[in-house]
Amino acid sequence: MSLRILRQTLFATVRLLVLIAFIPGTSASVLAEDDHGGRAEKVLYIWAQDQAQVAPDFLAVIDFNENSPKYGQVINVVPVPPPGNTGNEPHHCHLNSNKTILGCGGLLSLLKGQNGIFFFDVRDAKKPRFLLSTKAVESAMTDDFLPLENGGFLITQMGSATGMAPGRVAEFDGRLHFVKDHFGTVSLFNEWPSTPPLDGFNPHGISARPDLNLMMTSDFILPSSTLMGSMGPVLRSSVRIWNFRDRLITKTIDLVAPDGSPALGTMDVKMLPNDPKGYGYTAGMFDGHIYLIDPERGTGTPVFDLATVTPHVDTPVSGGMGQIMATPQSGDRLIVGTFMAGQVVMLDTTNRFNPKQISVVSFGANAGPHNIVLSEDDSRLVVTDYFLNEDAAGIIHFEGDHKVHVLKVTHDGLKEDKRFRLDFNTAFKTGPARPHGIAMK
Repeated sequence: MSLRILRQTLFATVRLLVLIAFIPGTSASVLAEDDHGGRAEKVLYIWAQDQAQVAPDFLAVIDFNENSPKYGQVINVVPVPPPGNTGNEPHHCHLNSNKTILGCGGLLSLLKGQNGIFFFDVRDAKKPRFLLSTKAVESAMTDDFLPLENGGFLITQMGSATGMAPGRVAEFDGRLHFVKDHFGTVSLFNEWPSTPPLDGFNPHGISARPDLNLMMTSDFILPSSTLMGSMGPVLRSSVRIWNFRDRLITKTIDLVAPDGSPALGTMDVKMLPNDPKGYGYTAGMFDGHIYLIDPERGTGTPVFDLATVTPHVDTPVSGGMGQIMATPQSGDRLIVGTFMAGQVVMLDTTNRFNPKQISVVSFGANAGPHNIVLSEDDSRLVVTDYFLNEDAAGIIHFEGDHKVHVLKVTHDGLKEDKRFRLDFNTAFKTGPARPHGIAMK
């Protein structure tokens, strides 16, 4: 059976479900105005799983209206329906550009032979509706979502269909319909690049500047090397530079730490808004350094050592294990969480090659801040304290304390919003849960 026929057969029901579930012609801008009554987001989505993996994986809906008496409270829970609704290890999620569809990933769905890409209809912001789940053909281990102008997504798939290398970047259009590749072939989605590199392509982070026709992805780890029976984690240390329109990798930047060894675990990459050169930053999770990425020269320069953050927290991993990053629209700030140190740090990046710490919020050692997402106006930062626990399936056990925090953000500082208190250990009748993905509307 040809790959084209396989794709069409595998996903025939998906197209029907989308056509039934999604009503065309709705104005996203009007709905946003009705939902919000203003610019500030009023609803927070957290993509999570039951710690015991007995109750279904779920989308938690939280009151995010600062003027509401229920601010910070869970107001709705949308469970993933069977089959394949437990053990997916809910990971990252993102709203599409129209704010009508929420895309969510299941990092470990492959281990149970389940779909790993999940879509929710969020036109009614407080009452999301599960649409469908699907999976790629040549890749798996779904990680991050990049919204496209057409309402679709580019989605990093960290591993191959067997959890090895190479991974891919999968693409869905705005109606979750067919996308044409450069050869005119029509399929439900495409996986990029059409001929992936064979030198450890395991994309995790993704960031783009369509105005410069640039995209970056960061290779993090060989997924299969984290499972029981493996020889141990195989960390990656490279950032790929892409021609955004053609979905082609044009450069591979292999990062080297100050001591001359490879960077260890480049989890995330963020391009700086409005930077004329298309600069971006990545961090070596296990070497503690932040690197400046120059896409034109194809270079990566270590520019900040997270071990110098004050107050200093002694951790087994130098720098406290840097995690996901965020870049305000001002283009001169970088925010990063450190899992082991339990801190969220703001850096002044006005001098791209010499960032300076200007603010830090500390939750306590091993609190586990991993994922961080800024509100649209950059005034609030949501933090989830959970990274990844493979339980009996693997060797990664980074649990965190399961809390969700909100930080007030100014140009020069971070401050915890003490009014927002949400603990996923106690928020649900089904028991402790692991919060990971973040989106706001």
